[in-house]
Amino acid sequence: MSTAATSARPGEVLADLLPSPRLSASLARGGASARVRDIALVAGGAVLTGLAAQIAVPVPGSPVPVTGQTFAALLVGTALGAGRGFLSLALYALVGMAGVPWFAEGGSGMAAPSFGYVLGMMLAATVVGALARRGGDRSMARMAGTMLLGEAIIYAIGVPYLAFATGMSLTAAVAAGLTPFLIGDALKAALAMGVLPTAWKLAARK
Repeated sequence: MSTAATSARPGEVLADLLPSPRLSASLARGGASARVRDIALVAGGAVLTGLAAQIAVPVPGSPVPVTGQTFAALLVGTALGAGRGFLSLALYALVGMAGVPWFAEGGSGMAAPSFGYVLGMMLAATVVGALARRGGDRSMARMAGTMLLGEAIIYAIGVPYLAFATGMSLTAAVAAGLTPFLIGDALKAALAMGVLPTAWKLAARK
């Protein structure tokens, strides 16, 4: 039986299956083509997260909207692996801190109550990327666990930061910055459970 999990080499993530750009022979020998690919992947992951953050639905009673950025961040980490995933989300955070309005709802800077979630995404992308290199994205069951852990990490950092930034109690921050998003996060996890394992199966057929 041929499946993505059995045909893919151990330690690979989806981004490793992408071809490196063609460069001159001397540059290729020096590993420049792989570096160019990695830079493009890191930048592309940051842009994807920034665009997904603009898909925002306000939540009554909460300063944090429902957005696509957490889903994008976890997909970036899983598809790129720990190192590139961390760099991609770090680039996203740094560019937003520099004033580019691509955080949730066009926000930027560290003062936004939702900035803690951005910090959480950096760590979460690293963790899910490490799990992906151990096969954490190659079946629906494994992908469910990978996504749930990633989301838990984001909230573990984002909710206390929300409490600090707004002066809320931790209980109020949980009510405003976690509880309203649980159903949406379950739907995102279900979507990822279909997308990533399917991508591996398609790659295995080539």
